[in-house]
Amino acid sequence: MATIGLTPRDVARELARRYSTMTHDELDMLESILVPMKFAKGEKILSEGETSGYIYWIVKGLVREYYFKNGKEVTEYMAVENTIVMSIESLFREQPTKLQIVALEPTLIYALPKGKMEQTSMKSVNIQMLYRKILEESLILSQIHADMLRFETAQDRYAKLVKLHPQLVLRAPLVYIASYLQMTPETLSRVRTSALLDDK
Repeated sequence: MATIGLTPRDVARELARRYSTMTHDELDMLESILVPMKFAKGEKILSEGETSGYIYWIVKGLVREYYFKNGKEVTEYMAVENTIVMSIESLFREQPTKLQIVALEPTLIYALPKGKMEQTSMKSVNIQMLYRKILEESLILSQIHADMLRFETAQDRYAKLVKLHPQLVLRAPLVYIASYLQMTPETLSRVRTSALLDDK
């Protein structure tokens, strides 16, 4: 999906294409609740202690979701264009989040406000389906990441990331990729070198 000159209508159509078919009127409803947001590189999208009210659809850019553990940053998730990011526990429990979301590149987001999304879902089965599929996708991605960390070797974790999210590997700083894969930067460097040698 091209990002130049995107309108809210284009974004509504892309969300419908990806998650649920919609009528013209339903696209109107979805378009009406979209909130455009722009973030500079390094700017916080969500800070620790805030209560999240949005599901974020990334139109352009790269974002990182992380938290602090024993004084160190741990990368929970990273996402590029045409991807959803959210602090799901804060969003649904309406409690302050322990997570932070930051733009790693200049980033354009169209946000779906949870309250308006739920109101609109009451009027449209297809928007309700879209909402449900977004949440399902988020939970599945979390499970895939958790299982990857539990059951796979460092080499397999890196290979899976390359396969599933090649843009992340190309664009995200290595220190964040290492944190996301729960390995040291030194281990990641060895794994990357081994993968490059295997490809030759």
